[in-house]
Amino acid sequence: MSGGAENPLTVKRHGAAGSLVVVMHGGPGAAGEAAPIARGLAEAFRVLEPWQRGSGAEPLSVARHVADLHEVIQGQCGGGQPALVGESWGAMLALAYAAAHPTATGPIALIGCGTFDPAARAQLQANLDARVSSDLRRQLEALPAQFPDPGERLRRQYELMAPLFHCDPVAADADTGPPSEPAPAFDARAHHETWDDMLRLQQAGAYPAAFAAIRSPVLMLHGTHDPHPGQMIRASLAPYLPQLEYRELARCGHQPWRERAACEPFFTTLRDWLERHST
Repeated sequence: MSGGAENPLTVKRHGAAGSLVVVMHGGPGAAGEAAPIARGLAEAFRVLEPWQRGSGAEPLSVARHVADLHEVIQGQCGGGQPALVGESWGAMLALAYAAAHPTATGPIALIGCGTFDPAARAQLQANLDARVSSDLRRQLEALPAQFPDPGERLRRQYELMAPLFHCDPVAADADTGPPSEPAPAFDARAHHETWDDMLRLQQAGAYPAAFAAIRSPVLMLHGTHDPHPGQMIRASLAPYLPQLEYRELARCGHQPWRERAACEPFFTTLRDWLERHST
């Protein structure tokens, strides 16, 4: 379904029974990226998969995404406290939402969570640099001349660098569950506007300090092969989220549902944890 003029979100529904879970995609700007997670949880839960607002007349912000998500939860969750499951940027959005609306939030699962400080971002870049071959580096350096359009250039960069984020991935068409309708193209402008605002808020000291307001149980699932430095990200969150549980998945990159060795333990761990903590 789609939202109204003030909230033009597409919201996909998966599953028919069980506690309510809201699954949030990464990017920012990668609508549909979390569909395999939603489908993988659908046998045990009722799952909402909102596609976040794309670029438009006004610049996007974290506050805009939080407000959109609150409208979805208020309108479709019957006043309950749904679990939030976010991947990558979506994990960061889940925390931002829970900090703003702690009484509207159930348990929170963070999958391959993004960074909250310059040191972790520097380590992420160092990890990626160590995996870039000389051939890939030449391809990346040639992108500005080949793709003058910033959006197309970012899309191509994303495609070239995707293998650096995986360990032993299965084919995309082998994702859990039946295929869903095609997602919109990667929204480069939405990505830049949203991420720039997140960085601004971090530099101002708003995040991760605001997460101290969160009282929900929080689980962080992170692959050992994910270039995002899981232990550093955990350390940046721990002072504000003493309830944070951290679990690493072996032979696993940034997207556990795509990994040959980690897919099954990832879904088993996530389902079991959500069942224990959801109402």
